[in-house]
Amino acid sequence: MILADTSIWISFLRKSDPDIADILKQYLKRNEIYTVSAIFGELLQGVKTNREREIVNLLWESLPKVNEDKLFIKAGNISNKYKLHSKGVGLIDCYLLAACSKNNLGLWTLDKKLLKAYDEIA
Repeated sequence: MILADTSIWISFLRKSDPDIADILKQYLKRNEIYTVSAIFGELLQGVKTNREREIVNLLWESLPKVNEDKLFIKAGNISNKYKLHSKGVGLIDCYLLAACSKNNLGLWTLDKKLLKAYDEIA
């Protein structure tokens, strides 16, 4: 099971990398992509048209979601323990790390700092 971060969804929605799109479609068919509200909050923040908003909302509704109970508290603790803020990893990214940690998920990201942090805490 995998948490695809915002960078993966942006690449998919913009159709900027056919390989990412193909891989993501395969994961989606197998119901192996999980999400959290922070990712789709970021996506909704960047929509430009009503059609884009509809697509993002449809994806949000259709995907399995992780339990987000106390996830920001876990994110803050992870950030503090690994000094991630000083490494350029913000609280939303720590939230994703906490979601992966709490739910035993892999992380798929194009963000090098986030990937390095994931490798550090895994």
